[in-house]
Amino acid sequence: MTHLSYASGPSAAPLLGDTIGADLDRTVTAHPDRDALVDRTTARRWTYAQLAETVDAVALGLLDLGVGKGDRVGIWAPNCAEWVFVQYATAKLGAILVNINPAYRVHELEFVLNQAGIRTLVATPSFKTSDYAAMIDEVRPKCDDLRDVLLIGQNSWTAVLDAGAGGDRARLAEIGRTLSADDPINIQYTSGTTGFPKGATLSHHNILNNGFFVGELCGYDEEDRICVPVPFYHCFGMVMGNLAATSHGACIVIPAPAFDAAATLEAVAVEQCTSLYGVPTMFIAELNEPSFDSHDLSSLRTGIMAGSPCPVEVMKQVIERMGMEEVTICYGMTETSPVSTQTRADDSLDRRVSTVGTVHPHLEIKIVDPETGVTVPRGTPGEFCTRGYSVMLGYWREPEKTVEAIDQARWMHTGDLAVMDEHGYVNITGRIKDMVIRGGENIYPREIEEFLYTHPDILDAQVIGVPDHKYGEELMAWVRLRPGAEPLTAEALRAFCSGRLAHYKIPRYVHVVDEFPMTVTGKIRKVQMRAESIDILGLSEIASTSHA
Repeated sequence: MTHLSYASGPSAAPLLGDTIGADLDRTVTAHPDRDALVDRTTARRWTYAQLAETVDAVALGLLDLGVGKGDRVGIWAPNCAEWVFVQYATAKLGAILVNINPAYRVHELEFVLNQAGIRTLVATPSFKTSDYAAMIDEVRPKCDDLRDVLLIGQNSWTAVLDAGAGGDRARLAEIGRTLSADDPINIQYTSGTTGFPKGATLSHHNILNNGFFVGELCGYDEEDRICVPVPFYHCFGMVMGNLAATSHGACIVIPAPAFDAAATLEAVAVEQCTSLYGVPTMFIAELNEPSFDSHDLSSLRTGIMAGSPCPVEVMKQVIERMGMEEVTICYGMTETSPVSTQTRADDSLDRRVSTVGTVHPHLEIKIVDPETGVTVPRGTPGEFCTRGYSVMLGYWREPEKTVEAIDQARWMHTGDLAVMDEHGYVNITGRIKDMVIRGGENIYPREIEEFLYTHPDILDAQVIGVPDHKYGEELMAWVRLRPGAEPLTAEALRAFCSGRLAHYKIPRYVHVVDEFPMTVTGKIRKVQMRAESIDILGLSEIASTSHA
């Protein structure tokens, strides 16, 4: 009998039925004096008791401003302690936290403020070359719902903190009794590479449980210290980082406002972190950081690599050179809170470096034929779908787009291509929309990227399709080279691939870059790469040719 590509996740641990605020309060009661949060940039730290005091002060201050259940509160800032305070304070009020991408500019900011109907905006005044305060002033007249803007570190923010510090915490307990774990609590705008992003709306139940079970599979307890260089703006930071930590009494360590390889390695060493997170490009940067050997990383035990496909060779180096013997791979998407599969610490090395693991606890997954929707046999590629507590409530104010993503049986269709083996382990082979069709051959860039990582001079590689008169599409590789490597030509790369890849999978073009265009969450912007490549190669005329 042929086994189908379907699996469900058994678990000895039940789902949590609490709100985020109630779960935090339970942890504070159990571990009041343990470290909860460390902000390395400002040299500040909080125990769980101190964190609870500050979170409650922020919540009561927002309450005095009129923020209540269901109101949208935006947060526009890089990673900082205040981001964490606002995350938990809004949860205690039943307000909906709206994560705003730190890379947004005026046009995007205006869209999110209006689309979400943000009432109160918490923001840092500026960061690097971004003048957030000026951009807010520019869009504010165009945003009818926006009443209050609180700038971190300035009077508007400190006034809220001061007012809340003297407030009655019994008011929060009273509000807590009116909240349901199924209430919407967070809107995360998907990292749209074309057009405007969609706001994935998530509940307490969605993200608290996902953070908890990510932590369970990492083996977290109150002794763990999690270094979180990934952005809080994304699920990777605020769910897999913050909620995984607080639901287990572990400590959140913020190494820097934005990713910095040296600062991350220093934070791990100084704070004796047991876990480290990152997208593959972050781990690549850390492994190639000149100061790498000067940092004592012996405290590391586990961590998570996720956010985009994880190169096998990079995973092996993370285990061997960083000592992260129990490092896990997670796979998911914002709309599923985010994690659907994860490798386990007791998985074989081969499975931990070459798959995204098996189904998460309490979830279902299946792989279907993208055309028919029928579940395919194991070993057959198709579209990855997931169902269960983690699936979002929907896209904020966009019911039509919600129906396009979630079918009538509540399966979330991810748009990712995957294969499930006979033991239930999953490989992500690419995006349906990333697929390149060259002369009738379906080519999945991920396969070629994995091969290019074996080239001794290539540090990182991304493969895209570009227009071609003869074949419809041709392959182009964008590569980052190791320091000191000789220039790489297309001819040299083709010679390296010849005889080792099918001829139609060998890239015709090569473009050497220092960095790839990326979203703030570490996803490669292949749409932008394709547009730039068309200009670089002079293919505009071909690209404008219409096809049936």
